[in-house]
Amino acid sequence: MQSSDSIVIIPTYNEKENIENIIRAVFGLDKIFHILIIEDNSPDGTAEIVKRLQIEFPERLFMIQREGKQGLGTAYITGFHWAIEKKYDFIFEMDADFSHNPNDLPRLYHACTTLGADVAIGSRYVCGVNVVNWPMGRVLMSYFASKYVRFITGIPVADTTAGFKCYRREVLETIELDKIRFKGYAFQIEMKFMAYKSGFNIIEVPVIFINRELGTSKMNSGIFGEAVMGVLQLKLDSFFRKYPKKHEKNIS
Repeated sequence: MQSSDSIVIIPTYNEKENIENIIRAVFGLDKIFHILIIEDNSPDGTAEIVKRLQIEFPERLFMIQREGKQGLGTAYITGFHWAIEKKYDFIFEMDADFSHNPNDLPRLYHACTTLGADVAIGSRYVCGVNVVNWPMGRVLMSYFASKYVRFITGIPVADTTAGFKCYRREVLETIELDKIRFKGYAFQIEMKFMAYKSGFNIIEVPVIFINRELGTSKMNSGIFGEAVMGVLQLKLDSFFRKYPKKHEKNIS
């Protein structure tokens, strides 16, 4: 068995064009990572591909199959609970479609192990705008959405909607995961907001985001609308809510 202190959580729904390649790319890195697939009953056969690869990569590749498409946020919460139970020290979020470059995983790991990050964010906007093959309208929407979130919440993060991240286990043990309410892009914002309010150190690592070449994007106007309204709700709630603080809990 190739042991690892790091698990990469990858939610999937209809990712048969990408899933094998992304798994092999992660396992091809010099640093040893494990992978947990959260599979939402894809009708395209994604789960069957993962099961075949589990034979080739026993004790490195894991999968949780759910009964249907339940949202990005609930997929990650499921994965976080699993990773905490298994005592992984560093827990990553990554998309299946290569918009997040697997070669950047060691850089996020380095930010947590060497630079003092509790949360390392693969950031599109910390050094200019590093997005490839997106329509200009979507680039502007994403960029100014992050500006809006930062203005409303005060989070000191340039890419507030980023979904490429590494958490120290302590962060996920401290944040009250079962109280996270949002499922789409607002989930990514809420997780950063909770980490920030709990006193954790967030570091942005510049990455280049490349739009998917294969498969279909899961973005829609409803997800974006949830983010816009969710930010206002997060800010209002923060006036009345007491947030758990770093080191307050007895972390095992």
